[in-house]
Formats: sequence, structure tokens, C-alpha cells
Amino acid sequence: MKTAGSIFLRTHFPTPTKLLFLPLTNPKHSLSLIPISISFTRFSSTSPNPILYGPSLHKGTAPMLQRPQNDALLTLREDAFTRVFHLSALRVPSAHCSALETRLRGHLLNWPRVRNIARVPGDDLDPDLASLVTSGESGGGEEGHVSLQRRIYGQAEGDSDILSPVLYREKLARRFNTHGFMKFRNLAKISRPPKRKKKKKEDEEVKVERRTGKNDFATVEVVEEDDNGGGILGNLVEEEFGREKWRGSTRLLLLDERYAGCGVQDLPEAIKVAVLKEYAEKSANLTFELVRCKLTLFYDYWQMNEILEVLLPDGVVVPSAFETVGHIAHLNLREEHLPYKTLIAKVVLDKNKPKIQTVVNKIDSIHNEYRTMQLEVLAGNHSLVTTVVENGIRFQVDLATVYWSSRLATERQRLLSGFTRKDVVCDVFSGVGPLAISAAKIVKHVFANDLNPFAVEYLERNSVLNKLERKIEVFNMDGRRFIKAMYASDKAQSITQVVMNLPNEAAEFLDAFRGIYKDRPKDMECNLPTIHVYGFSKAQDPEFDFHERIRIALLEVAVNVEMRRVRLVAPGKWMLCASFVLPRSVAFANTAIVT
Repeated sequence: MKTAGSIFLRTHFPTPTKLLFLPLTNPKHSLSLIPISISFTRFSSTSPNPILYGPSLHKGTAPMLQRPQNDALLTLREDAFTRVFHLSALRVPSAHCSALETRLRGHLLNWPRVRNIARVPGDDLDPDLASLVTSGESGGGEEGHVSLQRRIYGQAEGDSDILSPVLYREKLARRFNTHGFMKFRNLAKISRPPKRKKKKKEDEEVKVERRTGKNDFATVEVVEEDDNGGGILGNLVEEEFGREKWRGSTRLLLLDERYAGCGVQDLPEAIKVAVLKEYAEKSANLTFELVRCKLTLFYDYWQMNEILEVLLPDGVVVPSAFETVGHIAHLNLREEHLPYKTLIAKVVLDKNKPKIQTVVNKIDSIHNEYRTMQLEVLAGNHSLVTTVVENGIRFQVDLATVYWSSRLATERQRLLSGFTRKDVVCDVFSGVGPLAISAAKIVKHVFANDLNPFAVEYLERNSVLNKLERKIEVFNMDGRRFIKAMYASDKAQSITQVVMNLPNEAAEFLDAFRGIYKDRPKDMECNLPTIHVYGFSKAQDPEFDFHERIRIALLEVAVNVEMRRVRLVAPGKWMLCASFVLPRSVAFANTAIVT
């Protein structure tokens, strides 16, 4: 039964049928409720920490996730992280979709990485043909269908209708044939439709569900019932009224989750009056439809910490950070994480592709003299040779044989900012050259040394790679021996900056600076270098503790040191940088007296 200014709403719910009436100024506008009939295992909303808003793996519907009990069964099933959320949506003409989204912004879904506007598969029309199949003042209806037929069969010449590209090419071919006065060598290319790129064939064994849209982590489907009352997932257009009511492309505006299961009478007045009624008065052909749909979020949608929170047992801290070295993710897993290290590595690899291709874990602290780390490859390819880009400079690194720390990039940049073009830098523990090669672009010359022969090999390779080999002189010797050799040569007077970045032992090498000028006149004018030495401290006052170690190594009480905390490497353990000008009394000290 219909009355003027009212719209008949039809429902298909298990509850007794109700007839709802919504007064509108235009009786041609209609709203319908598409039912949903589907059963899943639903997560309880009465959990200890209920998620009040937004998507979560603890909300929605999905098969129950069975957590494996031992390491042998630790396999990651991506389909177990699929979640289905039942929502309400407004189906609107695509031409008015953007404007309505702006007006309804506060009432839409607004979930991260999920668009509020969803497409309906198979519902799009070519914009050039949309005016021919729509009714009303746009010249559509029966006249539009006649015009469309005339264009298809090439009878549209002279009535201002544009020919299709194929018909236009045939028209040119008839006019300028092979016996004509004009040659069209490229006639076959005129208005030819562009070639479609061939899609890569997927493996037949792995059947992937086709997902709509540019992103593969979410799909939106409309749910409706068939005539027999069974729950199926069907198309949006219903046989009885859809084909006549909807002409042209449409879109779905996903409403906020609090409106899920609501009828038209339960929608806020901002939607019913302020927006829908306003647009209803503007156009006599504008139609809105309230539908029930389901939003499916797949494994690719969820963030790394959200998946690990579900995978790991209660009480286990979720690892949330790792160091990135080129294509390698470097983890420092705790003891409690080791039974699940394969799962953690798989999630880290999946959520950081294609940048991350290998996931490793440090299985032991650094004890050897070359400062190399004992690493275990957990996921991805087993290549530990990678290329790191820092401050626009490329470094080739092999984590199996050399040391690298991306976390010191900020500290290296701070140190470089204090260098000038007149400086000559002496890097005692250079490694593969992250500081030495970067400094070579700024300073006059660099002397770089390292005890590790593999690090020296990569240092030379990286200097050539960045075309700075003429400004870097490379040495392979012990740090104490390197310092004495440099200041025993004629290069001593030119050195203005000395960097000693070996936090475990660097302070112990400071005694090599005692008496570097002992064989020269004490009244001689000389340039005393600025020394930057790094170290660790677990004391309550780390600055005082490190300062005392420097005094003991130099056997000098009056040392004016500028101290800086670099970073907290472990609870209660600080990495510090001490910068000071080498005292003249230390440089000219007579070491023969010291026993």
C-alpha cells in the first residue's frame, strides 16, 4: 500500500514483518532494507578489554582461531585472520557520492585504510553511455535507447551523435580507400583501443578469492535473501524493483558501525532530513537505498602488532620494533619469544614486503674482536649481503662478517655537522666506513682504520662505489698501533679530528696519545686534535663514570670534557660520547718516567 509522500519499506527478518513509512517530499524516492542471513562464530563483546570502536581481530565474525600448543605446529594460517563485519550502507548514484560523503562524514565508517565509498561489482557504466540509459530530462529513456542503437549500427551520422572509435575508423576506410587520392599508412592505428596488459597466470593450486578494488585487504558485499528464504550472497540489483529503479552507476556509502542492523526509522535526523531530504528536493530522479552489507577484512589489512597480539600467548610482550639494514630486518628477541620466533619472523616479513626480504635474530652478544654478530636467519632469503643508503651514500654490508648499526645514523650526522672543509679526520675504528666515507664528502682528507680485514675490504669497495677513494686512505691494523703510527709520521700536524667509536674498549686506547710529541720541542707550535671517544656506562651517574675512565687512561686530572648521552642501549646502560681537545701536557708527556 502506498500513499503520496510516503515510501513502502520491505523487510525479510525472522521477526514479524513491520511496515515502515518515511515521509518525503518526493514520492519517487525509495529506501529498501536488504536482509542478511548468515551464521558465523562471533567473538564475545564481554571480553576483559572490550574494543569499543574501530576494527579489531577481537571483533567481527570468523572461524575460531586455534592456537598451536607446541613448536612443531607453529604455522601461520592467513585465512584465520579474516574478519567479517556486518554494516549498513546507503546506495546512492555515483554522481552525488562525493558530495554526500562530505555531508555525512561524521556518520560514516571512517576506519583506517578502508574507504567510506565502496563500488558495486558490475554496476559501472561508461560515462559516455550513461546519459543514453538514464531517464528524464537528460535525453534518455526510450529515445536514449534508440540513439544508442543508431550509434552501434553506424546510423548516427548527421544527428550529432559521436561515433564509436571502431565505427570512426571504418568510416575513414570507406572514404579513403586504396583507390582514393589519399594514403593512410597508419589507418589501422587510428582510434584503435589500447592493448591490455596480459595478467600473470596464478598458480592453479592456490585459488585466491577475487577481491574488488585497488587494495586486496578488504571487500564489501551486499547481502540479500532469495525467494526460498535461504541466506545467500547475491548481487545488489533485485529482480523485482532494481532494474527499473537504478539506471547508471551507483556507490555504497558505508555507515558507522553503530548503525549496523538499524532500520530507516533508527537513522539520525542528520541523515534523513538534513541530507537525504535536501537532495531529494533538488532532483526528481535521485534515489537512495538502505542496504545491509558485509565488510570483509583479510590478513593483509591487519598491522604487525595486531596479528602478533593474537598469535602470542597472554602475558608475552609483543615485539614492536626492529632495526632495518638494507633488505634485512634485525630482531633482538627475548627468551620468551624464542618458541614463537618463526611465527614472529613470518609476520614481520609479510607486513614489510617488499622492503624487507630477510629476517634475522641476534643469538649472542658481541664478544669477538671484530665486533661481528652471531645471527640466525628466521625467514626470507639467506643472503646477509645488502646495500644501505645513509645520507645519500651507498654502503655494501655483509652482516655475517662486519658490524653495522643503523641506530647510530643520527649520531653520525651530528658528528659530521661539526666538521669543516679544512679538517683532516682520523677514524680509528671505521668499520665499513659509515662515518669515514660520509666525512670524505665534507673534509679535506680522511684516514680510516679497522682491525677486521673484511671490514677494510668493504671500506675500500664503498669508497670506490661512492667515488671518494682519492680522499680516503685505508689502514688495517690495531687501533693503538694505528694512533702511534699516524703521529710518528709527517701527517700528525694535519690531523684535527679523531673519532674512536668502539664503545666497549675505546677509552682503553686513549693511553696511545700520551707522549705522541715527546721527541719534539715542548715550545713547538702544533695543532692538538679534538678527540671524540665513545663508551658504555651502567653507573648511576654515567657522565661522571665515563669521565673518570678517560682521566685514568690519559693519566691527566685536568681534562675538560664535553659529555653527551647518545642512546639507552639497555635498561640502565647508556652509550655516551665524550669530546675534548687533547691536553698539551698529555701530548708532550715523557712516557719513560711512567712505570
